Amino acid sequence: MKHSAIAAGVILSTLGFTGTASAEEDAFITALKSGTPLLNMRLRYEEVDSDAFTEEGQALTLRTRLGYQSGKFYGFDVMGEFEDTHIVGQVDNYAPNQAGYPVIADPEVTELNRAAISYTGSNALEGFSAIYGRQRIIYDNARFVGNVGWRQDEQTFDGAKVDYALSDFTFSAAHLTAVNGITPVFDANVSSNLFNVGWKGAPGGSLTAYGYLLETDNVPDSNNDTWGLRYAGAFDLDAIKLLLTLEGAQQEVEAGDTEYYFAELGAEVAGVTVKVAQEVLGSDDGTVAFQTPLATKHAFNGWADLFLATPANGLQDTFVSVGSKLAGFKLAAVYHDFQSDEGSSDYGSELDVLVARPIGKHYVVGMKYADYSAEDFADDTRKAWVWGEIKF
Repeated sequence: MKHSAIAAGVILSTLGFTGTASAEEDAFITALKSGTPLLNMRLRYEEVDSDAFTEEGQALTLRTRLGYQSGKFYGFDVMGEFEDTHIVGQVDNYAPNQAGYPVIADPEVTELNRAAISYTGSNALEGFSAIYGRQRIIYDNARFVGNVGWRQDEQTFDGAKVDYALSDFTFSAAHLTAVNGITPVFDANVSSNLFNVGWKGAPGGSLTAYGYLLETDNVPDSNNDTWGLRYAGAFDLDAIKLLLTLEGAQQEVEAGDTEYYFAELGAEVAGVTVKVAQEVLGSDDGTVAFQTPLATKHAFNGWADLFLATPANGLQDTFVSVGSKLAGFKLAAVYHDFQSDEGSSDYGSELDVLVARPIGKHYVVGMKYADYSAEDFADDTRKAWVWGEIKF
């Protein structure tokens, strides 16, 4: 897919010079002129203090995304976006840049982040859209397929995706040929198929059924097939809004079959949201555990990122979260208790806190902290972030 942007330009150019030249040339030029520049810059300091290392990890990085999104031309448009992450002020005391330090997954990189041609239907094709090339894909809450937006190098996918919306129903299908991960270690050529069907007419909310059939090229027995069902709803009860999310999935891999369960009950009162939840990533007799290789993993199982790969004995994550807004600030706190799904291991606990502040439409500043207390798994780990971002 490295040549997707070039191919997209050739296709549009071809479309622009067919039929009545003058009118269609004008439409083509208008589409280019009505395009939108893409810019996102994020300067972030990250510090990692882990009992597994004698030294603290530190990274000050600037991530810049620069691109262009064209206007519509007979329903077609093209976009391209480059991404660059580099170290600022030689603050790079982290692995893999330097041995003996904790890992911070923000390597220096310059790459083509996205490049695609897309089509949006109208009239008889209203509700239909398609995109081909290097793209961002996020399904539902990104638990199974996401862009890992927290890391400086975004996860994107090469392939084709089609979407169709009809009344309360949505259908999405994608065929992936490559995963462009947050570090080169996670890059892979794949032959994966994604399916996601939603119904917004469920009582109080929406119901989603999905199937994610993953396979890594040239890796024997790498099939990972996940089928699941998710419900997310909200019920207004006078001054209280009741929130309910339920989800279950089954995963089949060569080594065995595992299950996934999620249940969350919450309430929103006077601008404060409180949730109690449990997420279970099951284990098959301690030999293989439920995995989510394409997920935005940082958003789940603690911001300290100790459970990016589910331990062989599985994981039970029971947590309580509180969120609110005060004087324009977004405030959040989450407490996790981690246990094994197979056996009786106590994996420890974690406290996460966040303070973020949008400034107008284009700026955000924030601070975040994660404190993991180990028991039978990993080591005590503390992580802190401070960042500022501009985007439009």
